[in-house]
Amino acid sequence: MNEIILKEKFKKIDDYWDPKIVGEVNDMYVKIAKIKGEFEFHTHPKYDELFYVVKGEITMHYPERQSKLKEGEMVIVPHGVEHRPTAKKEAHIMMFESKETLNTGDQENKHTRKKLDWI
Repeated sequence: MNEIILKEKFKKIDDYWDPKIVGEVNDMYVKIAKIKGEFEFHTHPKYDELFYVVKGEITMHYPERQSKLKEGEMVIVPHGVEHRPTAKKEAHIMMFESKETLNTGDQENKHTRKKLDWI
C-alpha cells in the first residue's frame, strides 16, 4: 500500500488528453489526465466510466444536454451513453475505467491511446 500524491503525478504529465495509470482497483484502472479543449463524442459499449475533477472545470456534453463539473465534483457516465468531455482552460481529471476500456471507446481518432503508461 503506497500513498499516491496526485499533485506530483500531474506534474509528470506534459500533454493534454494523454491519460496515465496511477493505480488499480479490482478490474479497473485509476487514470489521471490533463485536458484542455474538446475531445471527440464516443461511447463505451460495455463499461461505465467515472470522471472526477481534481482541478479546474469541465463540461460533459451528451447528445441532448450538457453538465458542468467543478473541482471536487464527479459524474459516472453509464455504458452506452454518448459523451464528450471539454475544458475551456486546463483541467486535471481522475477516471475509473475497466482495464479493457479504450479511452476513445468505440472509436479510434487522434486521441486514442492503445497502450497507457504508468506514472
